[in-house]
Amino acid sequence: MDKTDDLIERALSAEDRALLASHGEPGYLSQALGLFRGPQGWVGMLAYVTALASFAGFAFAFWQLWTSDDVLAALKWGVVAVLLLQYAAMMKAFMGTRVEANRTLRELKRVELQVAMLRESVD
Repeated sequence: MDKTDDLIERALSAEDRALLASHGEPGYLSQALGLFRGPQGWVGMLAYVTALASFAGFAFAFWQLWTSDDVLAALKWGVVAVLLLQYAAMMKAFMGTRVEANRTLRELKRVELQVAMLRESVD
């Protein structure tokens, strides 16, 4: 934590700390499974399924490349394998950016909660 976090922590009451602690950062598995929930859950599921299919296609193409005797066929399977592996990696990166976007939204909601608690204490 940095100095700003320490100042915020000292300014909160014990009740506020307990409330914010209950809304803490979930674990990695919970965050990853969160991609499949909510109104955009189908996008996460589609990306995951296509990434799995792409990786399975990569494994098949790589096996065909490895067992091929013809140079031209090996080259064709090699190109297909590289493209499928790149697509699988791109989908994994896409899902990673969605996890980070969800983390940002979660932190924004925590800030909104802190502002609401502050506004309630002033009133």
